[in-house]
Amino acid sequence: MSPPSAAASDAISVLVADSNRMQAQLLTRALRRLPDFHITTSPLETVAILQAVAAAPPQVALLSLTPPVSISDTVMTLRSFHLSHPEVSKVLLVESCDRELVVNAFRSGARGIFTITDSNLRLLCKCLLRVAAGQIWASTEHLNYLIDLVSEVPSLRVVNARGRPLLTPREEQVVALVAEGLGNREIARELNLSEHTIKKYLFRIFEKLGISSRVELVLYAVHNGDPRRAEWLRGVRSA
Repeated sequence: MSPPSAAASDAISVLVADSNRMQAQLLTRALRRLPDFHITTSPLETVAILQAVAAAPPQVALLSLTPPVSISDTVMTLRSFHLSHPEVSKVLLVESCDRELVVNAFRSGARGIFTITDSNLRLLCKCLLRVAAGQIWASTEHLNYLIDLVSEVPSLRVVNARGRPLLTPREEQVVALVAEGLGNREIARELNLSEHTIKKYLFRIFEKLGISSRVELVLYAVHNGDPRRAEWLRGVRSA
């Protein structure tokens, strides 16, 4: 048996995981025609993917989100796969996506999202090569979703024994910023409010929680707070 050629040995190993057998076959045939890739396949199920990775560890995994598999199930599969094999770069192949899908996909370990309806095989190959090289594949729209998320003010949800909120959304933001170590001036700048207003918020928070100092507030937040998704508070302006 002759040794593999240099081109074959340099080929990037890609695992294609798809719930749609026909689509998987078409995609696999197209990619296998190219010398840049060595392709293996798997159903879009966590157990099957982990078995495929154990048999032939890939550099990149291409997870295709197609009906009837739901978005939530695919994201859960992506997350489970990432926790087991963080070293494998993962690309989510979708027909279309919104802000929630983009955010959840990258949170769950994706290194790229490729929208197949707006692109072609040549661009998909470029995506796989870039991700295999350690880069991120995302459109400007996708990046804006992620930047918006990072720039949003955090919030810490505080509830009573019955699970009912004790604080207003704005007060929850103040608690989260105090817990991060910001002073009144920094909090005022972050929320575009005056220091006097921040002091009023803190007084009300102390009164509601039955505490008397920032140290107590931080300890209370650590033991009783529940981090809240920042996007829930978009546009919050009132107390």
